[in-house]
Amino acid sequence: MTDRLSSPSSMSARTLRGRRRALQLLGAGCAAVALGACTDPKPSFQAVDITGADYAKDFRLTDMNGRERTMADFKGKAVVLFFGYAQCPDVCPTTMSEMLQVREKLGADGQRVQVLFVTVDPERDTAEVMKAYMTAFDPSFLALIPKTEQLPALAKDFKVYYKKVEGKTPTSYSMDHSAASFVYDPQGRLRLYARYGLGTDAMASDLKTLLAAS
Repeated sequence: MTDRLSSPSSMSARTLRGRRRALQLLGAGCAAVALGACTDPKPSFQAVDITGADYAKDFRLTDMNGRERTMADFKGKAVVLFFGYAQCPDVCPTTMSEMLQVREKLGADGQRVQVLFVTVDPERDTAEVMKAYMTAFDPSFLALIPKTEQLPALAKDFKVYYKKVEGKTPTSYSMDHSAASFVYDPQGRLRLYARYGLGTDAMASDLKTLLAAS
């Protein structure tokens, strides 16, 4: 026997439209839940998340071994890129020492992290100087040496600051420069801006997150 109250012939047009609307909303809600279940939550980082930034995307520079490098050379690794110079008295050696500690904290994953040191003092930071400087911290670290005429455009592209500060003699000058690091994921995408002083635990945690997502 047909339930007269639920029979289509007994329903008003308004009731049918209401039920139809309720079913549409239910379907939309289920789709949203399903989509949410399939979408990974946005990762949380200690450094500044600059994913999608339209600068510092790539470079074409010669390393300390005379090989031309681009970001594509390091696909599959997280990259930490820092601007500095070999005669820097504090920020640069501290950053390199901390990156050595970070790689150690990551254990086996440390092999999937590439540290790049871009000199802002190509006049004094020759290939020989930078080989010795990198080896003093970690032989896997690579120095990139831009030509003097390349440096202004490179600094502009990465939005970094550098300035020569004259010393008592022509060769005793120092270099003021930005002290943050740029962090790229294993796909070569710029992801993080790590300010100086972030700390080894925070940097290791952020790199671990990027490596786990690759």
